[in-house]
Amino acid sequence: MNRYPVWKYAILVIVMLVGILYTLPNFFGEAPAVQVSSAKATVKVDAAVQQRVEDALKAAGVTPDFVALEGASVRARFDTPDTQLKAKDAIQKALIPDESDPSFVVALNLISRSPLWLKALHANPMYLGLDLRGGVHFMLQVDMQAALTKKAESYAGDLRTALRDKGIRHGGISRDGQAVEIKVRDEATLTAARNLITDQFADLQSTSVADGSEFKLRVTIKPEATRQVQDQALKQNMVTLHNRINELGVAEPVIQQQGLDRIVVQLPGVQDTAQAKRILGRTATLEVRLVDEGTEARAAETGRGPVPFGSERYLERNGQSVIVKKQVILTGENLTDAQPGFDGQTQEPTVNLTLDAKGSRIFRDITRENVGKRMAIILFEKGKGEVVTAPVIRTEIAGGRVQISGSMTTAEANDTSLLLRAGSLAAPMEIIEEFTIGPSLGADNIDRGINSVVWGLIAIAIFMCAYYMLFGVFSSIALGVNVLLLVAVLSMLQATLTLPGIAAMALAIGVAIDSNVLINERIREELRAGVAPQAAIHTGYERAWATIFDSNVTTLIAGLALLAFGSGPVRGFAVVHCIGILTSMFSAVFFSRGLVNLWYGRQKKLKSVSIGTVWKPEAGTDVAKTN
Repeated sequence: MNRYPVWKYAILVIVMLVGILYTLPNFFGEAPAVQVSSAKATVKVDAAVQQRVEDALKAAGVTPDFVALEGASVRARFDTPDTQLKAKDAIQKALIPDESDPSFVVALNLISRSPLWLKALHANPMYLGLDLRGGVHFMLQVDMQAALTKKAESYAGDLRTALRDKGIRHGGISRDGQAVEIKVRDEATLTAARNLITDQFADLQSTSVADGSEFKLRVTIKPEATRQVQDQALKQNMVTLHNRINELGVAEPVIQQQGLDRIVVQLPGVQDTAQAKRILGRTATLEVRLVDEGTEARAAETGRGPVPFGSERYLERNGQSVIVKKQVILTGENLTDAQPGFDGQTQEPTVNLTLDAKGSRIFRDITRENVGKRMAIILFEKGKGEVVTAPVIRTEIAGGRVQISGSMTTAEANDTSLLLRAGSLAAPMEIIEEFTIGPSLGADNIDRGINSVVWGLIAIAIFMCAYYMLFGVFSSIALGVNVLLLVAVLSMLQATLTLPGIAAMALAIGVAIDSNVLINERIREELRAGVAPQAAIHTGYERAWATIFDSNVTTLIAGLALLAFGSGPVRGFAVVHCIGILTSMFSAVFFSRGLVNLWYGRQKKLKSVSIGTVWKPEAGTDVAKTN
């Protein structure tokens, strides 16, 4: 009756081992480290950079605990802060020969002291939020009206070009806020212009009004297209911010959308607010130039001669020199969109560019006159330019849609399109909220938060053991397993632990013990009714399950609502709260049942159980069924 099959115990043991394995990294603390990340959008940190870091440390006589490529950065861990500082100097000297034009950011950091065998199993500690580690918090307001105005200006140029190409005469095109007004002389021209807009501009809608003897066609962006423009502006700004924050060397920056037009940026470990503001406000520009195909330029590319007059030298991603002409054909202001795609014939990854009307006109003329020649797209940051791509012009390109193809992978096409879109902000932003949390305050928050959870757990365990005797011990062990599994799941998800998260963890302990109280009281009720101990245990667990399930589901619904509609700290609380409910149902019901079955299930003639005092009101006296 009260026996688990072997496979159920095996599952419990496996869950316990996994929980211990993924909880362990949180107890090793942090060690000094050096982090190497990219300082430019066109520079990638890969295995070759890792090898250069290892060589630099070896040449300097510095022995790291380990050097690993993690995400988009290389991290080297050391045993002491002195070794960390020496390693930083050596790496900086090797990777940044010219400090005026750094390609990498070499920053001091703290990373987990977890052993390598744990890291090999992807067992990592939880990240610490801003309120626990300290750092800088910004809330940025995106000017969506400016983004829409910029889009309307682009449409005005496109309409002017389209009307001219179709031979539709008009009395002038002007922009009025986020609308474009077209003056026409008669109804026939009005109808032709309206049909053109319907056919070629699916995102626009038009209305017409009489303007004296003439007509005025007022063109606006459709509501669904407006939302798309705003959403794209917000996402592009977030990508741009992420590219810029890499320069700060922040290990786990938080960049989140909040509402429809706000972005929250949290930089744990950064205390220099002025530097953070300067990086966030950095601008980048995009330029399109022709590659110099002359003999002197070819010699200059290989280093066998000087750069010809009227040309400049820039580097591609792979370090190859490209000699380009100084004359700028197009700038990033003419680029309205860049998306990854595939060539319709070869199925090779491509980058599809969309230009505004002015850019389309210029690009058509340039490509017609330079078929077979190369064209370079250069991204400038902090006055330094790098070639993103330099494709060959195959044919004249008209219509404002440009396809860049070549020997690139799908990932490289995605990266290139992001670079072209994220060279600068899609819409202006202003900081509407900022504050700094010191590291000492963060450490104090950690101590207080952990103490509250630990002492709450101890107090509940003492009460349960005193009131429910051995069953209280089982409940306390199950409660400890619940905390273990909760921390393990959060670590596996690489969640960021914040103060609200710690509060949710403390709440999860209280919610978890409710289930055990329900089970224990159900067993007591069965014993009061004169049911045999083995049957009382079985019936108690079976009948308590429905109540436990209902109560936890309703609590989970509230947690999911917080997760869906909340933001910032509220979402952090909701994540821990929801996971805590799920782990509490497992530990309070299945794990504690396993302990009870293991202890009592083998006893065929069980006369009593240790579950505290069982009162029988009908007898007028109490009968203590305890061991």
